[in-house]
Amino acid sequence: MKKHTKYGLLAAAFLVGLMGYSQNRNLDNFRSPDKNGVNVFEAPKDTVSTFDGIKVRVGGSSTLQFQAIDHENSGAVELIPIGDNFNLATANLDLDVALAKGVRMHLRTYLSSRHHPEPYVKGGYFQVDNLDFISPGFLEEAMKYLTIKVGHMENNYGDAHFRRTDNAQAMHNPFVGNLIMDAFTTEVGGEVYFRKNGFIAMFGLSNGKLNQAVNNPETTGASILAKLGYDAQVSEDLRLRLTGSMYSTGKSGNVYLYSADRSGSRYYLVMEDTEASTSGNFRSGRYNPGLRNEITAFMINPFVKYKGLEFFGTFETASGKADAETDDRTATQLAGELIYRFGGTENFFVGTRYNTVTSDDPSGSEITIDRFQLGGGVFLTKNILAKIEYVNQQYDGYDTTSIFHDGEFKGLLLEAVISF
Repeated sequence: MKKHTKYGLLAAAFLVGLMGYSQNRNLDNFRSPDKNGVNVFEAPKDTVSTFDGIKVRVGGSSTLQFQAIDHENSGAVELIPIGDNFNLATANLDLDVALAKGVRMHLRTYLSSRHHPEPYVKGGYFQVDNLDFISPGFLEEAMKYLTIKVGHMENNYGDAHFRRTDNAQAMHNPFVGNLIMDAFTTEVGGEVYFRKNGFIAMFGLSNGKLNQAVNNPETTGASILAKLGYDAQVSEDLRLRLTGSMYSTGKSGNVYLYSADRSGSRYYLVMEDTEASTSGNFRSGRYNPGLRNEITAFMINPFVKYKGLEFFGTFETASGKADAETDDRTATQLAGELIYRFGGTENFFVGTRYNTVTSDDPSGSEITIDRFQLGGGVFLTKNILAKIEYVNQQYDGYDTTSIFHDGEFKGLLLEAVISF
């Protein structure tokens, strides 16, 4: 029996066993993985605790796409032939455990992903919203507004990562693909949140490492994360949110901010050469500016929802360099999403996204990548979502020897998502 098949069967058996125990219960301070979690960003801060003993919530996601995309370039480097067919089905397993009043653990395992067909742990964290487990009433007034997260976890840089697809968890993304510069990393660290009257502030530190190890201690220093913003339901029909975020490290053996997602891109094998493989070339269609050893990145995200119409924007700039470079380089990303949700419970939606990146590329070229997405979807139930997307991505400014010279891919994707 193949190794990844054996692990998959063990994981499935583990899931079935826990399902009999947990009954899929609700938890405090928890973002729902189904339709109820759409347009939720940080997990909400509950004011009333329902804790009456340890609760284990077993959840998961399963997602499948049909891809019909064509790609082309100038012919300087031959592209791999791709046809119309189904991609690898992806799956997640989530464990969320209420351990004490206001204390919760989260653990996500990728059961199947583009880069790893075998199960592996994405990460997890310990979240504290109440300190009664230390002593009843301990810092009670402060903890009405504070949240503490510690773990090897998805770090809270920007708001775009709350709307992105995380392997099989695609319920909260109105499109099939993520952004071109897909900011996402999982590092060991801690984050402290303060929330009051719609205002949110966060400060965090991480060790800057994706792969944890104690060797080469001089190569990587701490990474600093910060977020400041405001989120309010101004009226029954109008919600406004605006945040600004920062991620910065002055010394890293390898900055992973735009390359940490090993679950892979949704656009399989686009703009790859004839030797490419689905698992080996898993970042197809994305762009990493290659600021390998030093980086400071800022992201600003406005979100406006009026009745069924919503806008989500991204302005991002990242500057830094590799050790071998003498001068900093800069990459800038802009993205705007316009979504209209309709139906009695907003079970239907249509939308469009324009995404562009301009960058001082490591090759020395000044490059531009533009992407247009048009799509829609329907929630068949709060746990089942079907999506369709048309995508057109174009490359400009690349050298004539590059595989991306005069590059373009375009076509349709269908995606089915189950999340519970």
